[in-house]
Amino acid sequence: MSDAGVRAVIFDFDYTLADSSSGVIACANHALAGMGLPAAADDAIRRTIGMSLPRTLAELAGSEYASRADEFMRLFLERADEVMADSTRLYDFVPSMADAMDGLGVEMGIVSSKYRRRIEEVLRREGLAGRFAAVVGAEDVDELKPDPTGLLRSVARLSGCRARCLYAGDSATDAETARRAGVRFVATLSGVTPREAFAEYEPRLFIDSAAELPPLLANGVL
Repeated sequence: MSDAGVRAVIFDFDYTLADSSSGVIACANHALAGMGLPAAADDAIRRTIGMSLPRTLAELAGSEYASRADEFMRLFLERADEVMADSTRLYDFVPSMADAMDGLGVEMGIVSSKYRRRIEEVLRREGLAGRFAAVVGAEDVDELKPDPTGLLRSVARLSGCRARCLYAGDSATDAETARRAGVRFVATLSGVTPREAFAEYEPRLFIDSAAELPPLLANGVL
């Protein structure tokens, strides 16, 4: 266990542990095309990663299409079943980070707006099944982030104590989730969210990559 007594680190998935942007782009544009709407730019879609699908539709096509959110979700998920897991690339550092966390006696969890079954498929493919003691995805909660329910469920499955957990994520949505849950937040600058977007949340620390966490924990920085 780290000197600071951190018992568990809970991670967001997309842009924190993995890059699924190519799959998300394919699914979003598949859905837009199916609705008879123009394709969105890749960068615009990347900025929606981590958002709910209704919010993604509003960001990409405009709030006037809110009434068609169910159609967008159906088409997006239809394509996601075909391409999402195969197009998700786990960051290279994750296996060694998991080993280092084990050595510190720190458990790991994942809380994401992505479906848990897709995350678990990626983890199995990479030989990491079971290394994350709690994986909470979209099918496990009634409300997605920034609602804190998923994060609090992960905390309960791990240390059970919010004060001894950290949540690491790459977006303002992740930061807001941690604030609502009363869990310390570490801002990971590996996504598309700029550092200044986290200012109001006062993260415990900024890091460029989640790979930096084990030595920080070992040295009592967190």
